[in-house]
Amino acid sequence: MKTVCLDLGNTRMKAALFDNGILTDSILLEGDGIETIQSIVNDYKPDKSILSSVIHHSPEIERILEERTRFHKLSHLTKLNFTVPVGKPETMGADRLALAAAVVYSFPSKNNLVVGLGSCITYNFINKYSQFLGGGISPGMEMRLNSLHDYTALLPVVKKDWNFPLIGYDTRTNILSGVILGMAKEIEGIIDSYSDKYRNFNVVLTGGDCTYFAHLFKNKIFADPDLLYKGLYAISETNN
Repeated sequence: MKTVCLDLGNTRMKAALFDNGILTDSILLEGDGIETIQSIVNDYKPDKSILSSVIHHSPEIERILEERTRFHKLSHLTKLNFTVPVGKPETMGADRLALAAAVVYSFPSKNNLVVGLGSCITYNFINKYSQFLGGGISPGMEMRLNSLHDYTALLPVVKKDWNFPLIGYDTRTNILSGVILGMAKEIEGIIDSYSDKYRNFNVVLTGGDCTYFAHLFKNKIFADPDLLYKGLYAISETNN
């Protein structure tokens, strides 16, 4: 049984294929056009599909998936392995729901903080009773790098580069040190704040850059760049 998991994010659009529960392939999509989705369905020939989207995608995407697969669109109405006791659960992003589902499945009966590194940094806290209580959102790396250029007269746009010194020696390395180490210290500080309040505490770092950040922390954390895919697959199994 094959399941394709589609994640349409603000910065990147991705797809992953599970074959009988095993992640066998993942790709970056060139866009959310109808041709792209048709190509995914034709190449993978999935039995099931699930869509997580935080953008305004074409309704035709859902139509194609409904016609060709057993389809589920992730939303606040989705059956989940956790509860969302917040004021407006319908405002919780689909990507954050998927991360919560994955961590509850992988680390049950623990207090879990999932840190997602994407367009934004999301802090997603699920307690030991499998309640998604919320968390926080702050700017991601590219947003920080671009904003330094957009809101100043002279600072350039700097592309991310993991080869930078603690003490920057020119404008570029000053920006890299400030942004990347600043993010690391922000994340570590928030982890410490949660650790002070909760016991039996677990931290999972995910997103495309998670493996680069993991070594910068003194706290013991799990780094899993595929966590969102695993959450989408688990949700698909429950709802399909």
